[in-house]
Amino acid sequence: MSDQKEKTRRSPRRLLKGFGFLVICGLIIAAVVYLPIFTVQRVEIHGNSYLSDTEIMKIGRIYPGEPLFKLQTDAITQDLQQDLRIESAFVRRRMPDTLEIDVTERQAVATVACDYGYVDLDRLGKVLNVHRTLSSVPIPLITGVTLGELYVGDDNPDQNIARVISFLQLLDPASLNQLSEVNIAQPGAVAAYTTHGVQIRLGSLDHLEEKAVLTQDFLKDLQTTRHAIEYVDFSYAAPFIRLRDVPVADPEKNGNNQ
Repeated sequence: MSDQKEKTRRSPRRLLKGFGFLVICGLIIAAVVYLPIFTVQRVEIHGNSYLSDTEIMKIGRIYPGEPLFKLQTDAITQDLQQDLRIESAFVRRRMPDTLEIDVTERQAVATVACDYGYVDLDRLGKVLNVHRTLSSVPIPLITGVTLGELYVGDDNPDQNIARVISFLQLLDPASLNQLSEVNIAQPGAVAAYTTHGVQIRLGSLDHLEEKAVLTQDFLKDLQTTRHAIEYVDFSYAAPFIRLRDVPVADPEKNGNNQ
């Protein structure tokens, strides 16, 4: 009975000790969070080409001087990825005062005609820009098809266009810059055109990886070749190159000469 009374008398003291311990822990955590050494002094951003560091910080609502541990990296990532211009983002803290951000920007890889003008599509087929008229085409123009009413943020509904985009994104930037048009009016006889008018016959939209390698190698050689090339045909097992100003044999004439 006396032991129980003694424990009862000691319990308030234990509560006070426990409460004091929690207060001390809270003060330590607050001190760590709000110490100047643990505030955002540097923001390192990687992967951005079109968006400036300032724009990315504004989108992510990042302000220098904020407590580093108070920032919610998941919330910053979500804010960044809600911007149409950003495909993906990864945010992390680096002790003691740095926030690191890796971004992948959306980039237009093709332009397609639509009911009211033209749309630019990224590698996932999302509409990034809309144009009433076509003044210049810095990226390949997909012809032979017209999309309906698409607006910024919409997704491409055409499977053939999706396959062409898959093909284009397999090319390196230097090769992509040499292409001006991809015509898909006949899905079984797709043809691409270089900025100098050389035709690349791709045939059907299959074996895209293989055809992308052939196209890329051809475009590299095209820059150094001395021959005037009319077209190259990758629709057969063995690629065929047709030179300009080379006469084609007339089967009927040859038959008459025999």
